[in-house]
Amino acid sequence: MASRLIAVDGIEGGGKTTQLSFVRACLERAGHPVLVTREPGGTALGEEIRALLLGHREGGMALSTETLLMFAARSEHLERVIRPALAAGQWVLCDRFTDATYAYQGGGRGLAHDKIAVLEDWVQQGLQPDLTLLFDLPVAEGLERAGRRGAADRFEREQQAFFERARSVYLERARRWPERYRIVNAGRGMTEVRAQVEALLAGWLERIGG
Repeated sequence: MASRLIAVDGIEGGGKTTQLSFVRACLERAGHPVLVTREPGGTALGEEIRALLLGHREGGMALSTETLLMFAARSEHLERVIRPALAAGQWVLCDRFTDATYAYQGGGRGLAHDKIAVLEDWVQQGLQPDLTLLFDLPVAEGLERAGRRGAADRFEREQQAFFERARSVYLERARRWPERYRIVNAGRGMTEVRAQVEALLAGWLERIGG
């Protein structure tokens, strides 16, 4: 069967990164070789860019700089990791993808979506996830969970209103493209979240014949 690109996404505290290994296990049980990666990052250069994006504090960062860095890391990621893996028949499971740019830089920071779309078209050349698992929960609950993880990065230190806007963009995109998105109620306990993920993946795999 053809290789697939699957993204997991959502606001802070939704547990998407925690669930990556479980998603991978579900896919591997279905017989698919899986490469797990992340954005921003996924390559040596991408990880250096990630450190700048998440850790830079001196004088802030211009929104255009932040967005261009996101797509610079994504371009390297696609060229060095994602496209070669897909061409080799692997399934790629990515912790965040371009939906996060629309949510965080677009919704959270207010960048016009048409500017993001220009970069998306240039860098991705039509490549989109075949499936996006959106881990969704109320913002206040997500931030409370995230606050227990330790020192906050540059994005985690944003105010609640920032994440409310980001969440709204995620949900709007899920409404616009329901064939690609599956929403996971991440506000439930671990066992129930995993049951949702397993059921959603099983249904999607059956639909695509995988």
